[in-house]
Amino acid sequence: MAKVTIQQLQKMKEAGEKISMVTAYDYSQAVLVEKAGIEVILVGDSLAMTTLGHEGTTALTTDEMIAHIRPVVKGAPSPLVIGDLVFGSYNESLSQAVHSSTRLIKEGGCDAVKLEGAHPDVIKAIVDGGIAVQGHLGLTPQTAVLLGGFKVQGKGKEAGLQLLDDAKRLEEAGVFSIVLECVPEELGRVMSGLVDVPVIGIGAGRYCDGQVLVLHDMMGLFDRFTPRFVKQYRQIGKEMVEAFMEFKADIRNGSFPSEENVFTGFSREEADALFEELKSHGVHQDR
Repeated sequence: MAKVTIQQLQKMKEAGEKISMVTAYDYSQAVLVEKAGIEVILVGDSLAMTTLGHEGTTALTTDEMIAHIRPVVKGAPSPLVIGDLVFGSYNESLSQAVHSSTRLIKEGGCDAVKLEGAHPDVIKAIVDGGIAVQGHLGLTPQTAVLLGGFKVQGKGKEAGLQLLDDAKRLEEAGVFSIVLECVPEELGRVMSGLVDVPVIGIGAGRYCDGQVLVLHDMMGLFDRFTPRFVKQYRQIGKEMVEAFMEFKADIRNGSFPSEENVFTGFSREEADALFEELKSHGVHQDR
């Protein structure tokens, strides 16, 4: 599979071909996502919750993000890999934003960065620095407290118009794509037609140019909560628990390890000689 490019994603939008995007946080996940032919991998700050056990995303550091981007890049050379700019890494100054973005590209090895919110000046500075940027509008988890929590955004005429205006401003600032999260379906439909860049929905309805889901949500690996917009394609978490329970039971009843799981390196005569030698040293071993 050839490397997916930003230009290819743009052509997919123009041709009406839907884009698939999934989060991944380590090498093994990335390998599997690539095998499925997914076009885009997001190393999202959701790893703070799904992988590191935090209650939210704001505790994540740039160093931690880089540490997770690296194995994903190694495991999935074909998809376009995007790294999330973590909370506090781009809100102090334009130079801080460019520096943080440069670190994700240079040290992590990802192809692009993503940042939340309507910050066209920040995006323009990063793009001018030679780095591709994906925007993120609607529900922005890093600042959800300012939005009243994890709620649907863009409801009503004024809020909807504001999000559409934000999308145009991000496009003018140079984003190659926009993630649109948790908004009414009609708003996702209008935005996808309003801007020329691909709009990737997550809880933004059926009419976006593509869709993204968190790996742990879609595979049943994160049971703290399941957003309404998630489709669980598998219950791998449940299957893993059942497998661990079987493992424990096999150990208790002696069925694991079985003959096929052990190594042999002695003939019967050699084993007998070994046991006799041990007995001469006062070590008695049941055969």
